[in-house]
Amino acid sequence: MLTERLFRSDDLPPADRFDCWRELVGQTHAPLEVRSDHRADFLAAQRVLDLGAVSVWPTTFQPVCFRRTPKLIRQSDPEGLHLSLSLTGALRTVRGQEEAVHGPDRLCVVDTSRPVDVHAGDDGRPHTGVGLEVPKALLPLPLHTFDQVTRVRLSTREGFGALLAQLLTQLATDTSPYEAADGPRLGTVVVDLLSALLTHALEADSSLPPETHRQSLVLRIRAFIQQHLHDPQLTPCGIAAAHHISRSYLYRLFAQEEESIAAWIRARRLEHARRDLADPVMRTVPIHAIAARWCFPHAADFTRAFRKAYGIAPRDYRDSAHHLGESTDALSVVSPAGSTPR
Repeated sequence: MLTERLFRSDDLPPADRFDCWRELVGQTHAPLEVRSDHRADFLAAQRVLDLGAVSVWPTTFQPVCFRRTPKLIRQSDPEGLHLSLSLTGALRTVRGQEEAVHGPDRLCVVDTSRPVDVHAGDDGRPHTGVGLEVPKALLPLPLHTFDQVTRVRLSTREGFGALLAQLLTQLATDTSPYEAADGPRLGTVVVDLLSALLTHALEADSSLPPETHRQSLVLRIRAFIQQHLHDPQLTPCGIAAAHHISRSYLYRLFAQEEESIAAWIRARRLEHARRDLADPVMRTVPIHAIAARWCFPHAADFTRAFRKAYGIAPRDYRDSAHHLGESTDALSVVSPAGSTPR
């Protein structure tokens, strides 16, 4: 079974139910203002499935309004992307003058760094759905494109949206086929599917400005790189040829990004190596073999790069990860050097 936490309002006195559930949602997602006409005897149930850096939470609750305000964003921002799959009822989002309704055929996307009101249960009935929390740092999108991501239509009827919805629904229904150690692996699958969905949606939206379509090409390139990280022959020339562009144009594309293409490839390889070091299944695999698997043929070079990125040696990271006993916890032990752990 996957590691999970369970909340049932029936286990608490009526006077405590709403406040306890509101606190849980704030911990799972981000601090929110929550209003409900049913707070005097609030009914809710929620499971939080731990998939490493990703979490999935099937939930049912009475009608509420969530507000993510500028003040709350300044106070605390986990810098995450939240997706909601409605199973019964719909969600209505309000961003300034823009409103949108998200039923079972459309994923609702919320960026924790941007203000939004989300209304659930407008029809007066309890809302049932599945929430997904993904750190934006895991997605191959520049930060300035997330505003477009919250506005594009993400259909669950076909393509990558249907695949993601099916996976979330299956996880909400039955986690018995999985062990706790499968959590991070499932998290990787979820992130890959979501990345493909967002890339496809941005490319298909003809109403977006040319800059966004340029970014969609960057997303395609990043997805291609992710698929070929194991290949030691992965080079700028090969990447450019696969996308029918020149190497110089490839460099110009990434000159506008936060990292050069070489730095981005190196960072992704280090991150995959870090996950392998924390994976209990790979406990007996030598560190130099993991390094070579992610195209670091020289152990000393890998150790230096890993220490520079995470502030700790690979062996020490592996020891601390397995000392905790859960690779999901281990992934939160270290953040890239110079960043604040979340």
